[in-house]
Amino acid sequence: MVDQESVPKLCSVVLDCTDARALAEFYRQLLGLVYRPGDEPPEAGQADERGRDWLVLRSPGGGPQVAFQQVEHLPQATWPTNTVPQQLHLDLTVESVEELLVQHERVLRLGGRLLYDRIDDPDEPLRVYADLAGHPFCVLVG
Repeated sequence: MVDQESVPKLCSVVLDCTDARALAEFYRQLLGLVYRPGDEPPEAGQADERGRDWLVLRSPGGGPQVAFQQVEHLPQATWPTNTVPQQLHLDLTVESVEELLVQHERVLRLGGRLLYDRIDDPDEPLRVYADLAGHPFCVLVG
């Protein structure tokens, strides 16, 4: 018998991209995630079969995964304009404005781009970035 009050659990957020390995590496380093067994990068000189299709990153502490699905073409979101809508974005939180500044440097070092800066907002300091595939994501004090 199925409990009528049961709800499905969020398993993964999946991002389409034209370079699954590069985008997975960006988020692995940014968020401290680990590859699902078998999805790790291949040895130097070996073909990256998994990286040409589907990769999954997991949090060492559990919770929803972030997956990357290889696609042939992906129009880059044009946020904040709606010429090409973003359709989905990730919100990441930090504890303080000082930590937001630290993460800003990490995002840029990993290849992200700043799209919008609202760090001086007294109610909700945040910055919006684009990842390597152009997907917008926010880092905010929360």
